[in-house]
Amino acid sequence: MDTILLIAILIGVLGAGALLAALYLATRRNNGGAEAAEMAIRLSQMTEAQAAQQAQLAQTLQAQERALAKAVDDRMQLLSGKIDATLEKTSTHQKTTLDALQERLVRIDAAQKSLTDLSSQVVGLQEILSNKQARGAFGEVQLQDLVESAMPPGSYTFQATLKDGKRADCLLDLPNPPGPIVVDAKFPLEAWRALQAAKSDTEKKEAERAFRRDVALHVKAIAEKYIVPGETADAALMFLPSEAVYAELHAHFGDTVDAAHRAKVFIVSPTTLWALLNTMRAVMKDVRMKEAAGIIQTEVLTMLKDVDRLDARVDHLEKHFQLAEKDIKDIRTSANKVKSRGDKIHDIQLDDGTETSPIEDTLGEAPLLRSVE
Repeated sequence: MDTILLIAILIGVLGAGALLAALYLATRRNNGGAEAAEMAIRLSQMTEAQAAQQAQLAQTLQAQERALAKAVDDRMQLLSGKIDATLEKTSTHQKTTLDALQERLVRIDAAQKSLTDLSSQVVGLQEILSNKQARGAFGEVQLQDLVESAMPPGSYTFQATLKDGKRADCLLDLPNPPGPIVVDAKFPLEAWRALQAAKSDTEKKEAERAFRRDVALHVKAIAEKYIVPGETADAALMFLPSEAVYAELHAHFGDTVDAAHRAKVFIVSPTTLWALLNTMRAVMKDVRMKEAAGIIQTEVLTMLKDVDRLDARVDHLEKHFQLAEKDIKDIRTSANKVKSRGDKIHDIQLDDGTETSPIEDTLGEAPLLRSVE
């Protein structure tokens, strides 16, 4: 703004100088004193007018400068406010993002820890399954958990010993029919793993034969040891503690499953055993309800006899009450008669003479004296 003001003043000064030069040249040409005086007056007026215009221009420029400075200041304040708001919003967003990122990192750490724990558990499970005895114990524990969670207490026995000395993993004490049924846990893991790891057709066929042979041996052993006529049911259950092995067996070895059915050995997985145990529990509940219904029916018949006996005794008591009521009525009648005779005696009037009253003549002296006594 100062530069503009200086330029305007410079332009005014140059204009005044030019005007003075023009007047000076005109004065020299005219060489007249009057004209020179007049020109001097005009020059003075023009200078004053020029000075007034310059002052007005300076005021205008100063006003514009102040307005421009105020506008620039307002714009700067507005821009500063927007910048502060943007910075605050950006800071808040960054803080929120960092908090969310930190929370996700915490979750990722927890998930990583869970994965680490799970991997260690998987390794432990693999170590358990690699040993036949440990694998058998794993199947027995899983069988025990399923039976205890589904069956009522007292309806099962673990490691039950039969009369021939054979020990079963679990004996379900079911009512006849079908009677007690044995559940034995088997886990043909090696053959199944070999089947899954087979790459060529030859390896796959060999693994299938081994898997079919292992399952058939388990079925035969269960049928021979745990189906005892007169002691157990005519069927037994083979528990496979792996849904994958069970699915593989039913998907690609239907002939083996059919052979097990013909031997009265039914292969079950954790899921199917759970459903079967719940069905058995419902059957046992129905049997208990029928037994309870028989007991209730017997008790009801006995209660009806008691009711008949009570009704006879009530009739007998009612007859006693009727006899007592009749006796009470007779007593009331006798009392009324006594009261009536007493009233009659009270109404008799005795004279001083020897003559008797008409009533005495009618009743007689002796009865009257007895009544008075």
